[in-house]
Amino acid sequence: MSQQLGRAALFALLAFAPAIACAQPPEAVRVAVLGHPIARGDVLTQEDFTEDQRPAAQARIALPPRDCVGLEARRALPSGSIVMTSDLMPQQLVRRGEPVMIRVVSGGLTIAASGRALASGAKGEMVRVVTNTTSRTLDGIVDGTGSVRIVAP
Repeated sequence: MSQQLGRAALFALLAFAPAIACAQPPEAVRVAVLGHPIARGDVLTQEDFTEDQRPAAQARIALPPRDCVGLEARRALPSGSIVMTSDLMPQQLVRRGEPVMIRVVSGGLTIAASGRALASGAKGEMVRVVTNTTSRTLDGIVDGTGSVRIVAP
């Protein structure tokens, strides 16, 4: 019985050997890749990209440069790599531990105070900050570079 199985396996291998031997390499297409290494936290620009030949499977997951411009690298990206959605995040305008300007807004009244960010965030994201003078912790919305807005009722 085992000889019959061995013969059947050998026959199957020989039957498909010409197809395996003639298999074409994956089709190469032009895709945008990074022209130089990108450090974690760097903001991507159009000049960061060049074109290179890559297998079609890799090209399908690559983001076009126009979708990457203005986004920040989530991790260090080596030169020649394709850029995927998971490699990028919105540009962080407030970074954890850095000084921020806290603006409390209530109707037409605005009070400004200096503070420190307890979390990083992009424009429109909620972050927690602490004031320098009272050490009070507040939740606010990032509205610019180093600026957090607190909306009072």
